[in-house]
Amino acid sequence: MSTPPASVPERPVDLTRFAWLSIATAIATIALKTGAWAMTGSVGLLSDAAESTVNLVAAVVALIALKIAAQGATQRYLYGRAKAEYFSAAVEGAMIFVAAAVIIVTAAERFVNPRPLENVGVGLLVSVVASVLNGAMAVVLIRAGRRYRSITLRADGKHLLTDVWTSIGVLVGVGLVALTGWDRLDAVVAFAVGVNIIVTGVGLVSESVSGLLDKALPEEDNAVITAILRRRVAESASRGAAGMVAFHGLQTREAGRERFMNVDVLVPDDWSVKRGHDYVEELIEELEAALPDLRVLTHLEPISDPASYEDIPAAHIPIHGDDRDTSRPPR
Repeated sequence: MSTPPASVPERPVDLTRFAWLSIATAIATIALKTGAWAMTGSVGLLSDAAESTVNLVAAVVALIALKIAAQGATQRYLYGRAKAEYFSAAVEGAMIFVAAAVIIVTAAERFVNPRPLENVGVGLLVSVVASVLNGAMAVVLIRAGRRYRSITLRADGKHLLTDVWTSIGVLVGVGLVALTGWDRLDAVVAFAVGVNIIVTGVGLVSESVSGLLDKALPEEDNAVITAILRRRVAESASRGAAGMVAFHGLQTREAGRERFMNVDVLVPDDWSVKRGHDYVEELIEELEAALPDLRVLTHLEPISDPASYEDIPAAHIPIHGDDRDTSRPPR
């Protein structure tokens, strides 16, 4: 039989305030970097400003995704809409590819037709201020993403952090142009920025696709779950065959901020429905306490019935690492 979660999941935390902060930061850095480009004429700084424009679009998409994800479950969306965050990360990755293409084409044109830079000192100072803003926002987003398990905030934060390193590369490149007088170096740096942005985009798209395809929970989360199940098996074994409990068919997945798992719980044949139900409720409470935002689905089965071992899914997470996960009933 299936048992419901021990408690009704709370409405997802509204994280849109972080998206609004990201939007404000993106607008400020676009203004600063565009000003730096206008003062110097550096295509490297122009590429940096273009990436900040992508940051703005991504932040707006993130805001929409977070608003959707924050909505609770309904009769139409019984499991909520947490996966909306994966679409945000995918859109951000796609926007990164567009920005990278524009940057690379612009860099190639400037390499063929190099131009001298102007007002390098002031332009670099303005760009440094923009980079500091981006760096601070990146730290805030990444920390919030880890705390609230939000792929949208983590993706936005990682993108901003990449933008910071990009800006550092551009600043070094423009500074070297001023020192060496080799104007084409500016285009070379801009091209490198475009390639770096593509790498970031590939990572974001890959992570979002994995989430949409119901990737299993991270290994550290699965380790927490299996440790709890193994401990309970060991405790039951100490009580003899009359109290022996086992588990198999463990599967896990994540959807945005939420984690899901299902497992078969095998109990002694003579246990009453109430005793089995009480045991499962205690198990669910322990698992949810160990992993917040975890939704647990169990299937209660008699331990000595051969039919209990015929529905183990082909793809599952080993609990014991030996044949106890798929073996026949104990003799």
